[in-house]
Amino acid sequence: MNSTMATDTSSPTRGERLDWVDGPLVSLCLGSVLVVLASLLVQVSFGTYSMSIPEAWAAIADPLVWTNPQVLLTFLLGEGLMEAVLGTLGVSTTEVELSTATNVVWNIRLPRVFVAVLVGAALAISGAIFQAVTRNELASPFILGVSSGAGLAVLLTLVVFSGLSSLLPLFAALGGALAFALVYLIAWKGGTSPVRLVLAGVVVSTVFQSLQTALFTFAGDIGVVQQALAWTTGSLTGVAWPEVRTALPWTLLAVVLALALSRQLNVLLLGERTASSLGMPVERTRFLLSGVAIVAASASIAVAGIVSFVGLVVPHVVRTVVGSDYRRLVVGCVFAGPALMAAADVGARLFFEVVFGQPQQLHAGIVTGLVGGPYFLYLMRRQQQLGDL
Repeated sequence: MNSTMATDTSSPTRGERLDWVDGPLVSLCLGSVLVVLASLLVQVSFGTYSMSIPEAWAAIADPLVWTNPQVLLTFLLGEGLMEAVLGTLGVSTTEVELSTATNVVWNIRLPRVFVAVLVGAALAISGAIFQAVTRNELASPFILGVSSGAGLAVLLTLVVFSGLSSLLPLFAALGGALAFALVYLIAWKGGTSPVRLVLAGVVVSTVFQSLQTALFTFAGDIGVVQQALAWTTGSLTGVAWPEVRTALPWTLLAVVLALALSRQLNVLLLGERTASSLGMPVERTRFLLSGVAIVAASASIAVAGIVSFVGLVVPHVVRTVVGSDYRRLVVGCVFAGPALMAAADVGARLFFEVVFGQPQQLHAGIVTGLVGGPYFLYLMRRQQQLGDL
C-alpha cells in the first residue's frame, strides 16, 4: 500500500500530469485574467496627477521601460541589488530619464495593482490550504487566529513600540506565525484534529481581537489610530514597489509549494484514517501545509494588513466552478484571488471619486467584507450542509 501511495504522489506518468486541466478551470483562469487586466487599466487611468486615458495606457508600454533592463530590475529588485546583478553581467546601470506620466504610472499606480494581485493570490492559497488541513470549508487565516495575531502585533508595535514601526511587516508576519503556533499548541492532545484546530483558532482569535480593542484605548495620537485602523481593516493605500518586493518572493514560494503539495492536500481530504492507511504521516504533513499557509497569509498581512473574507470566499467560489480536486483548486485560487482583490481595490479607491466627486478612499478590506459577507450568507442559504469538506 505504501509503495502505491509513493507512486501516486511522486511519479505521475506524463499523460497524467495535465489530465486534470479542464474547460471550467481554463475558463475561470481566463476570466480572472481579464478582470485583473480591466482593473489595471482603470487603476492607471485615474489619480491626482491629471493625464488622459490614452496617455496613461501608453505609459504602460513606454519603450524606455521595456528596453532598458536596469529600469525593470530597479522596480523588482531595488537599486542596490539591480546594480549588483547587472554589474556582474556587464550590463549598463545608467539611470534612464522617464517622462512624468511614465513615472506616475510605474511608480505610483501600477505597484498598487501588483500588490493587490499578490495579496489576493496569497490569501486565497492560504485559505484553501487551511480548509484542507482542518477539513472545514469555514476555515481561513482569520478563523484560525493568524490574522488576529498579526493585527495584535501591528497594534503593539504602533502603540507601545512606536520606534520600531519601520519593522511593521516583519512583526505582522511574526504575530501571525506565533498565533497559529499557539492554536496548534492548544489543539494538541497527542495529535490534533480538524475540530480542535478550528475551536482553538476561534478562541485565540477572540482573545487577540479583545486585546486589539483594549490597545486602542492607549493610543493618544489620532494618526496612530488611523494607521492602526488601516492595518486592521486591510488597505492598499500608499503601497509601492518596496511592498511588491516584500510580498513577491514569499507569495511565489507559497504558490509553488501549494502546487507541489496539492496531491497531499487531496489525500488529507479523505480523512486521517484513510490518509494514514495510505502511508501519509498525517501530523507532519498537516504541520508542513499549515506552515505554507502561514507564509502565504503573512506575506499578505505584511504589506496590506488584515484583508477579510478573501481567504474564505475565494476557495468557495473556485470549488463551485472546478470541483474539490486540489490540483485544480490551487490553480484556480492563484487566478481568482487576484481578480477579487484587484477589483475590490478599484472600488475602494474610486467609489467616492466617481460617485460623489470626492477624493476619499475606502480601505480595500472594507470592500472585500461588504462583498464577501453577503456572498457567504448566500452560500449558507443555498447549501444544506456547510462545514465539513
